[in-house]
Amino acid sequence: MPFSHAVVWLDHSEAHVLHFNDEAADSEKVRARSSHQHQHHKRGVVGSGHATEDQAYYHEVAHAVADAREILIVGPAGAKLALMKHMQKHDAAVADKVVGIESVDHPSDGQLLAYARHYFVKVDNLRGDPRH
Repeated sequence: MPFSHAVVWLDHSEAHVLHFNDEAADSEKVRARSSHQHQHHKRGVVGSGHATEDQAYYHEVAHAVADAREILIVGPAGAKLALMKHMQKHDAAVADKVVGIESVDHPSDGQLLAYARHYFVKVDNLRGDPRH
């Protein structure tokens, strides 16, 4: 059964990817290889004090949603924007399928699926496309 929509909730350490259609859903998790830790800049130290983004992690997430017709990216912080930036630079065909980026705290997979289904109904209605 083909899934036309995907939603990905992510932070800097883990992504929850849900593929779904009207009747069914499938989920997977993608974990970052490196731990993203908050660092504070100290006086006299060269550099920004920020950990580098895990590009391999973002590539795995982009690959996980590549087959979807439309993609929604959500999350509590900056990782959702870092993912989009990565996709625009390295996975442009996937980035073109993103219909929205939203701030969402820490939902369960069931809450995430309900949120995404409601979101895509609104997107499809705005486009005049009753399919969802």
